[in-house]
Amino acid sequence: MIFRGIVLLVTLLVVAACGRGGAGGPESAGEPSPDPALVRTAAGMLRGVVADDHRLFAGIPYAAPPLGDLRWRDPQPAPAWDGVRDATAFGPRCMQPLDGDIELGKQTDEDCLSLNVWTPPVRGGEVGEPREAKPVMVWIHGGSFVAGSGGIYDSRRLVSRGDIVVVTINYRLGALGFLAHPALGRPGGVGNYGLADQQAALRWVRDNIAEFGGDPARVTIAGESAGAMSVCDHLVAPGSKGLFDAAIMMSALCQAQLGLPEAEQRSVAYAAGAGCAGPEAARCLRALDANTLRTPVWYYGIGADQLSGPVTGSAALPVAPPDAFAAGDAAEVPVLIGTTRDEWTLFVALQHLRAGKDYEPAEYPGLLADTFGADAPAVEARYPLGAFPDVALAYAATVTDGVLACGGARWARDLGDGADVYFYEFDDRNPPTPDPLRTLPFPVGASHALELRYLFDVGGAPPPDPAQVRLGEQMVDYWAAFVRTGAPRAGGQPDWTEFGPEGRVMSLRPDGSRMSGDFGADHRCAFWDGLR
Repeated sequence: MIFRGIVLLVTLLVVAACGRGGAGGPESAGEPSPDPALVRTAAGMLRGVVADDHRLFAGIPYAAPPLGDLRWRDPQPAPAWDGVRDATAFGPRCMQPLDGDIELGKQTDEDCLSLNVWTPPVRGGEVGEPREAKPVMVWIHGGSFVAGSGGIYDSRRLVSRGDIVVVTINYRLGALGFLAHPALGRPGGVGNYGLADQQAALRWVRDNIAEFGGDPARVTIAGESAGAMSVCDHLVAPGSKGLFDAAIMMSALCQAQLGLPEAEQRSVAYAAGAGCAGPEAARCLRALDANTLRTPVWYYGIGADQLSGPVTGSAALPVAPPDAFAAGDAAEVPVLIGTTRDEWTLFVALQHLRAGKDYEPAEYPGLLADTFGADAPAVEARYPLGAFPDVALAYAATVTDGVLACGGARWARDLGDGADVYFYEFDDRNPPTPDPLRTLPFPVGASHALELRYLFDVGGAPPPDPAQVRLGEQMVDYWAAFVRTGAPRAGGQPDWTEFGPEGRVMSLRPDGSRMSGDFGADHRCAFWDGLR
């Protein structure tokens, strides 16, 4: 409804600005290859690219192409190949809507289940010698489960400065990844095919990452936005048990899954709209041209619109993550979780860019009602329009605080009952931003996804200033330390303590990062917790 299509613009303006990677290569913990550009996997030999500061093996298939009868089925093992497979270019992105696709579908394909392995460089004296296995971070991309890819996250700084291995993955998106039509039933239930792809990628990492110099006993799953919500799901999904040892959730919406009955209802309507109704719906759907399935089943929004993504209530994801967290039924692994200071300003900014106009004061009650339902009057009383410069910033504050900031703090408390949990807030209020976001009538601030360029090499914005460069180095150090040890404690950086009952939060700032106990008060979490 209000946010229909905004997530695609997020991908266009923020994520798609990422640089397309560079070089990389292989290493084997067991029997090292004398050539750092060659590595053998269970399916065959790969040749990657080697650079001075990293190596990259790109476009590696981790599952069979999900085509024909394999469409809307669990991923199957990738077929083996003879000879040496080229791994110097990223594979195609999974099918996604064209209105958020800067390449207009030219680099998308239904055959898209590939991943990319970034490793630290192999020094001259190390070639052919056994090396200590590196911890691994598996990155799950965002894009509201309708857009994005693993190939746009250039991980060279994380692997060179952080001395870890990074794996970025593709997974099925939109209708092809999450259609929950009852005719497509399988043992795990319907829907969640994209989530099953992520699990298949994690099994590939378990079975193959040692050949790249990675340690399969030290695997951290990580993601931002929809990628972070995926991590929420893996913390409670039965099929993900034992596939990872730590978790990073950046701007997670752990509560945004749809229940299976409503997901099935919407999926049946979607199939009927595509001409596939009745008892032959499954056969009909599998016969459709993939281009007719680019449009997601539903777009993400808060309130009336729901998520084109994971659904709860089946064997694959029996319980909603927040409920499992509260019951103590999540994986007991170290967790790094956090938000940005001004999460939702990006979304109201993109709404402004799409519509070419600002929200009017008369629209404010309707915005709140669409988002918060019966709680809207209480929210408006707590966030009166007169306390903000304009409607956009008032509304952004409500969603930032009520949905992301205080939701994240609740999940941190619940998860902290069984594991070590570390919380952060990214608080650079003037980060490098893509061109369109610099023309707004209000500041976008430290908003959703803008912290990604501090971890990954990203283009499309002015270069960071020296203080922002230092903050990026600090964040890489913290994230890499967490991947290595389960605690974001890095030498030469401010000490980062656990979230704990006191709600201690690391405020990541270019003028000096520091621990803070003000997060709950700043985001009015006592008020939001009282609405539950």
